[in-house]
Formats: sequence, structure tokens, C-alpha cells
Amino acid sequence: MAKSSKKSSNIEVSDYNLQDEYKRTTIFTGECSGISPEDLIGVSAPNVKYSLNNGGADLEKEFAERDPDLDPQYIWRGKQKNDINELETAAPFIYQQEKIFPRMLIEEMKRQTAIRRDAADAQQTFAMLSEDFDPNAKPCYYNHEEGWKNRMILGDSLQVMASLAENERIRGKVQMIYFDPPYGIKFNSNWQPSTKNTNVKDGKKEDITREPEMVKAFRDTWHNGVHSYLGYLRDRFVVARDLLSESGSIFVQIGDANVHKVRAVMEEVFGEVNFVSQITYTSTSGFSSLFISNVTNHILWFAKNSSLCKWRPLFKEKSVEGEGASAYKKIDSNGRRYKFSDLTSQGASSTKQQFQFGGTVYAPKMTSHWKASCPDGMTRLAKAGRITRGEKTLAYIRYLDDFKAFPVTNVWTDTTTGGFNSPKIYVVQTTEAIIQRCMLMCTDPGDLVLDPTCGSGTTATVAEQWGRRWITIDTSRVALALARKRLMTSKYPYYLLADSEAGLKKEMEITGKFIQRPTYNKLSQGFVYERVPHITLKAIANNSEIDTIWEKYEAESLQLREELGIKEEWEVPFEALDEWSKEKKASHQKFVEMRRTRQKEIDDSIARSADTEYLYDKPYEDKKRVRVAGPFTVESIAPVRSLISEANGSLTDPAIKLAHDIDYGNGANYVARMIRALRRSGIKQARKGDKITFSGVEPWGGGKYIAAEAYSEVEDNKKTKRYAIAFGPEFGSVTRLDMRNASREALECGFDALIYCAFNFEAYVEEGGASTFGKIKVMLARMNSDLHMSTDLKDTSSGNPFVIFGEPDIAIEHTEDDLYIVTIRGVDVYDPKKDEVRSDNADAIDCWMLDTDYSGEAFWARQVYFPGKDDAYKAFKTFLKNDIDEEEWESVSKTVSRPFPRPKSGEIAVKVINHFGDEVIKIFKV
Repeated sequence: MAKSSKKSSNIEVSDYNLQDEYKRTTIFTGECSGISPEDLIGVSAPNVKYSLNNGGADLEKEFAERDPDLDPQYIWRGKQKNDINELETAAPFIYQQEKIFPRMLIEEMKRQTAIRRDAADAQQTFAMLSEDFDPNAKPCYYNHEEGWKNRMILGDSLQVMASLAENERIRGKVQMIYFDPPYGIKFNSNWQPSTKNTNVKDGKKEDITREPEMVKAFRDTWHNGVHSYLGYLRDRFVVARDLLSESGSIFVQIGDANVHKVRAVMEEVFGEVNFVSQITYTSTSGFSSLFISNVTNHILWFAKNSSLCKWRPLFKEKSVEGEGASAYKKIDSNGRRYKFSDLTSQGASSTKQQFQFGGTVYAPKMTSHWKASCPDGMTRLAKAGRITRGEKTLAYIRYLDDFKAFPVTNVWTDTTTGGFNSPKIYVVQTTEAIIQRCMLMCTDPGDLVLDPTCGSGTTATVAEQWGRRWITIDTSRVALALARKRLMTSKYPYYLLADSEAGLKKEMEITGKFIQRPTYNKLSQGFVYERVPHITLKAIANNSEIDTIWEKYEAESLQLREELGIKEEWEVPFEALDEWSKEKKASHQKFVEMRRTRQKEIDDSIARSADTEYLYDKPYEDKKRVRVAGPFTVESIAPVRSLISEANGSLTDPAIKLAHDIDYGNGANYVARMIRALRRSGIKQARKGDKITFSGVEPWGGGKYIAAEAYSEVEDNKKTKRYAIAFGPEFGSVTRLDMRNASREALECGFDALIYCAFNFEAYVEEGGASTFGKIKVMLARMNSDLHMSTDLKDTSSGNPFVIFGEPDIAIEHTEDDLYIVTIRGVDVYDPKKDEVRSDNADAIDCWMLDTDYSGEAFWARQVYFPGKDDAYKAFKTFLKNDIDEEEWESVSKTVSRPFPRPKSGEIAVKVINHFGDEVIKIFKV
């Protein structure tokens, strides 16, 4: 291979080190999903109880004392139940599915490029790049701590937040929660069924979300309207409040239709006294209307405790004739813009308020007083040239450059213009600028931010940019797939840490002061920020140095006035009079120069004593560094298995009662409905025309996990094939243990094959089933979300309610150099006509990842690929063009891995994710 003539630019790829400074509880990995306590009969995940009276009113008492004619209260259907003063929710354990170190992925690409160029340092291994990682460490789950990694969690936000509080002791440690719930006005328009499609329309059947957790969250909303929507939000507000620190804040993004309702609910949960602001911002476009066009949405800001709420003011730059500066229309002799401001404040004064200026005595009205003390403060303002005669009284001269910025208010009209907008990758994606402002107002670097509705990961990427730790939650696998890619491929500025040598040097440069102290590169110490002086009337009035400067020039001023024959300084004209003698004109010139010199000294003194406002949205940047997201993990909650108490006092596992008398809350037996649908439609394959058509599907009462048996005739040999049918939970995922038990049962009962039908499968399911029970063919059939809504959608035999989920066809090549290469050849699909498996192409793959040294404890994404997406790392190409060659950039979009050495563990793991967010992991011994 020809060597490249390009030299490495030695650009440092960095991230902020959170692992040494912050810790998190060590949790179960996905590999443990089959042996965790909640998968053992007789053991269930803990439940957490919350009082509903934390911050708001004692509702039970108010109901008893309430006078309907006098006392307002917000009531909705379902609010006044037996649990009115208590909310109980499950707190299932959370499982870590992936570890992702974006910096390591970039460094590996640089290393591969260096190998091709024969660079001396090219043999640095991936493991050497990773600090703090021991693949052989055996953690004690939930009892040990590990270095902090940010978190992306799949699951219902209510249960995940309860688990974080109860199992991982994060209660009271979250500084900010940004909650962007569905606005409660449409269903489909809030959800995206595929990573490839952002054009989602309400009422279009093809766009209905296929993810059961999301359907469950909205089924009640369809039936009960805003009543259950408010209950849904109330429960999550209660749990969110428990996670907030005493100085923490919650921001809830909501539309016009329900903002008033949601605010009423928040006041009950957080307390009316803890309301901070209702922010109004312009959205991208107006909604069509018979009347005035609505172009705004809202953010409700509540504090956990308003008296302790962390607050960092934000400012916008004033521009001449623009926002914040339109009133500064006057211009002085030096070209400085200024305006007149009121010099009085409301309220009578107990001291004498007469003040002489320009030969006239002025006094404020009886019900007001001078803003500066009289006479001392007012005299200093006059000496500084900050007082002038108004129409009826004195006015204060305020210069535009006294404060070159103005505070951000609660009306944001600039959030849809300029650089704030980025390409939309999710159907309901919030503009980064909106979340950024909220985050900067109430958090500091290193603070923990939580988002219960991840979406495309906007909160996470904003938190990454500004050095905040983050936890983000979503019920949608599509959302997490988009967020995962966004975090892995985003480039961020490297802001100078205040607790670093470079930051210390910059601070000395700004302040002109020598600073000597040790540095530890701690993120919690913040960044080095730009700042602006803030000259105030009060600071000038209290600046005693003005008196000293004035006295310094008083003798010279008196002498020159005597030469001019003028008693008072304010009587000296700005221009020399024509009738003056040559000597008088010379004295006048000297007086003007003296006055100009004195004014400059006074202005310099005012500037030195001015307050300083930090611009928290403008930290100084190290232009020689490129920063990527810090390490993060992808996690999920396992389905909660609770036990049913029978009439005789015994406990029964719901899995055993699966096909009998379980009512799933929609008035029809879940399994019976699925059997009817399966009997009617059969099971569709990926290719058109490939379908398993059953000659019969009947309930199976002979086991614990098999729900039905089905028969189908193989076309080529006319042989009748007997299938075992198992159904996953209506809301939740099939676990590795579920698959293992069903496979064992199907094998023992003599079935030819097992078809496991479910709305969702955990990534490790297929590996757990296929490797252990290789003698029986196991097929995974994805159930369409239409089946959730049998009462809402028309019953028809068209469509494909059950579709076989193909298994990735993976090949491993062992090279002459004792290296290994993994190739994704496509997706294996079962052909029912020939009773065999064939391979299709890899078009359906959205992302695939490779752990080149799989420890058996956790999947670590050491190589990541996005097939067909040439622009995945577009943000880095220009910056790192000399460090990573074009061949390496192109490799990211392929289905062939980079060569890697023989793993020390003897195993590798391949994870494949399709554009619906479905995941499959395959483990190989090499």
C-alpha cells in the first residue's frame, strides 16, 4: 500500500474526565438479565411509595374543608381515588447493555490511518487508549461504585426514575430536569416509527408507533382524554421532585392547548411558592387557524425550593439601534451613545433631598427620593458628568457601554433563527437553544441533568456541550438509536477549565492579576468565561476615588477660572467666546484639556470599580482541541414480573397463567386475541410472498411458557410442521430467561420449531435461546403495534401483524497476520416454502457494533459502523483531515470491520441494530 505524504497534525481528541471526579452505582449488565433477582420465582422488583402532598396542598384536608363556591381547585377524573395521598410504583432494576467511549472510536480511526502510513506510534492498542477499564473486574452490583459514565436508558420514565432514586441512591442529586412530554393534542405526531422517517402524520396507519411502552402510555389518553394525561404527568412530577436537589429546577415544555392545565398540576406537586417563570418562545411556524396564528410554545419553570434555587443570569449583547439599545439615541462629543434615565425612586426620604446643580436647587417629589445619597452620592454623580437637566427635574446619563449586555427575559423570539437551528432527525425535536438557555440558567459544569423523554437526544447533546452529566430516558428504541448515533458522532468545543493550567493562564490574562495555585482539571470548578463590566449608578455614587481625583485638579481648575473671570465651573462654556483676548482663549484651552484629563481618570476609576457579569454562555475555547462526547452507557429496565396472589393465599407467576384468565385492561384476554390474529393472518417474512400460513392454531394448555400450538405444511415435501407459539408480554420485552424457558419447554414437548411472538425482544435474547437450544429452530416474530389497538383500529385480515425478525448473517475471517475481520453479509430469513434459511442484504441495518474482546460481563463498543451513511462523522472530517485518511472515513459506512488481534478473552460480540431500533447480539468464540 502506498504511503501517504500527509503528516499528522497532532490534534488532540479530548473529552471531559468525569470518571475520576464523580461516581455512580455499579448496576447489572445485560448478560445478567437471566439471573438477576427479579427473574427468580418469589422475588420481585421493589415498589416505591410517594406522598402526593410533597409540595402542594394537602388534598384530603382540602376536600373535607373546601367550599365549592369560594375555594378554587383543579380536579380531573381519576384524581380522587384511594391513592389520593400516595403514589406507588415499581422500581425495577436497570441493566447496562452497552459501554460506548466516543473518544476511543476516533482514536482507533487515527491509529488505523497511522498504520497505513507506517507511523512509529501506530501500534497503540485500543485497550491502551482506555484509562480505568479492567475487563476482568468482577463488580458487586448495587454495592460498589464506579467512575461516572452518562446514561441512556430504555424504559418507562416513571419506573426508571423510581429505580434511580430507590436502587441507585440518586434521590436529591439531580440539579435539573427537562421534561418535554407529548403535548396531549395528537397521538402519532409525537412518535417516530423508524430512524429513516421523520415525516410522521397523525391518523396515518403506517406511522403508528410499533413500540408497546409508547402505546401503553397513550392508550388511556385516547380513552379518557386530558384526564388521564394529567394523571400521567402528575405521577411523573411527583417522582421527578424526589430526584431534584434542594437547589434544583424542573422545566416542562408544553403547548398552548394544555399549558394552563399543566401549570395547575405542577403548582399542586411543587407548590405555588416554587413557581419561577413561564417562558414563552417562538416555534418554527404558526398553526393554521380560523383566527390569529399561534406561533409560540411555553416552558414552565418550577424550583424544588425557590429560596435555594440555583440561578445563573444570562445576557444578550446590545447592538446599536437593535434589541436592548433602541433607546440610546443621543450621542456625546466623543461619539458615545447615551440616554436619560430617571434619577428618583418611589418612597419618601427621611433626610434632606435638596440638591444644587448648575446654579439651581432641585428636589424630588414628596413621595420619592434621589437614587443616590444626598448630597455625597449626588455630588459624585455630578463630578462624573452623569447628571443633566431634564424637562422638569434632573436626569441620569446612562451610556450604552455602561453595560454592553442586557438580561434575557422570559420571552424568547430568537430561538428559531441563525445558528440555533440544526437538521431535524426526530419528529418532535426541540431546538438546542431552548434547552441550552434553561440549562445554563440553573446548572454549573459537572451538575447532573435528567431528561425523562429523550427523543433524539437534544438534552443529552446540550449537556455534553456544556460539561454537564446527563441521564436520559425514553420508551422508544428508535429515539435511543437516533440519540446514540448523535452522541457518538457529534463534535463539541473544548472549553477551558478554570481548574487547569491553560485556564489559569487565561484568567491572569483577563484580570491582569498574578494567580498561583495548584490545578487538578476538575470540571466542577467551571470554565473560564468571558465577562462584561456593569457600571451602575450605585457604584458611581459610592466611589470615593472620584472625590480624590476631583481634589487633585481643583487648584488648577480654580486658577484657570480666575484667569477667565468665571466663578463656577459649570459656567465655563465649551467653546471660547469670540470677544475673548488671546490670553483668555489660551487659558480656556488649558481648562478644556484639564477637564478632559480629569474626566478620563474618573471614567477609568469608574471602570475599575464596576461590577463584572459573567457570560455563562461564552466560555473561552481551546481551538487546538476537538472534543467528543464522554463515555456513556446504553441501558434498559427488564420487564417487571410481579406475583399474583390467589384466593387460597398461594402465589402464582403470571407467566404460568399466560393463556388462561389474565385481563390486560382492555376488556379482552390478551393471549386469546393474539391467537385469533395469528390464526387469521399467519406470519409474514421480510420478502414479499414469504409467509407461514397455519392450517390450525389452538391454545396449548400443557406448559408454562408455550401458549399455543400451530400446524403448517412445508410446500416442497408436503410434510406437516408443528410449531410451539409463545407470546411475550403486552407491555415489555422478552428476556433471555423467557426465551430459554420457552425453548426448553418446546424441546421437551416435541415441537419441530418455536415461534416467539413479541412486541419487543432484549438484545441478548437470541443469543440466549439459540446457543443453548440448538436442536430446535427458534424464530422471533415481531408483533405489529396494531395489535395493541384492536378496539381502536378496524379488524381486517390485511396487513402483517406478525413478521419474522431476521438474524444477522455474520462471517469471521482469520487472516495470515493472525488478525480477524468481521463481515455483516446480510440478514438470515427463514423460508417457510423450503423450510430453510436464506440471506438477504444488509439494507435494514442502521448501525452495528463490535466488541473485539468480549469479557462476558458487558458489551463494550470498540468498533461502530453506520452502513450506507457516508456523513456519519462529517463534523470531524475537516478538523482531522490530516490525522484520519479518506479510506478510514469510508470504512465507517461499511459492513466489514477493521482488522483486530485475537481477543484475550477468546470471544467477540457483534450487536446489530435495525432502523426500527431492534437489537440482536451474537457472541462468537475465536
